[in-house]
Amino acid sequence: MRCPQCDARDTRVVDSRDLDDAATVRRRRECVGCSTRFTTYERVEAARLVVLKRDGTRQEFDRDKLAAGLRKALTRRPVAGGLAEQAADEIEAELRSSGLSEIPSSRVGVLAMQKLRAIDQIGYIRFASVYQSFEDLEDLKREVDTLFAERDDVVPTGARR
Repeated sequence: MRCPQCDARDTRVVDSRDLDDAATVRRRRECVGCSTRFTTYERVEAARLVVLKRDGTRQEFDRDKLAAGLRKALTRRPVAGGLAEQAADEIEAELRSSGLSEIPSSRVGVLAMQKLRAIDQIGYIRFASVYQSFEDLEDLKREVDTLFAERDDVVPTGARR
C-alpha cells in the first residue's frame, strides 16, 4: 500500500477492524518513511457476471434491474414486499454458484419465471407475457391452461379453491 503523503511503499498496519458483518475490513496504516497515518478499506470483490444477450451483446449483470422487473410483475399482488428482492438475491446466488462468468440472458429469464411461478401465478403470467413475447391470445391461453392443470394436480379432490 502506498502512502498518500510521500508515495512510499513501506507502510505498517496499526489497527485492523471488521465492518459490516466482516464483509469489509478497516485498517489504520502508518507510513514507515514519513509517519503519516491513513485508513484503508478492504472488501471482497465478487466475480463479475456478464449476461450474454440474445442479440450477441454482453452486459454486466444488474441485480437491481432484475429485482425491478420482478417487483413490476408483482405490482398490486397480495405478496410480501420483500419477496422480489429475496428472489433476485436467490437468482444472483444461483448464477454466481454456477461458476460461469458469462450467463445467457435466457438462463436469467428462466430462473426469474421459476421464482415468480412459486411466488404468484398472476405475477408469473405478467412476466412471462413480456419475456416470452406471446404472439397471440392462444399462446397466453395455453400458458394459463398449463397453470390450471398444475394447480388441479396439487389440489386434493373435493377441496375448495
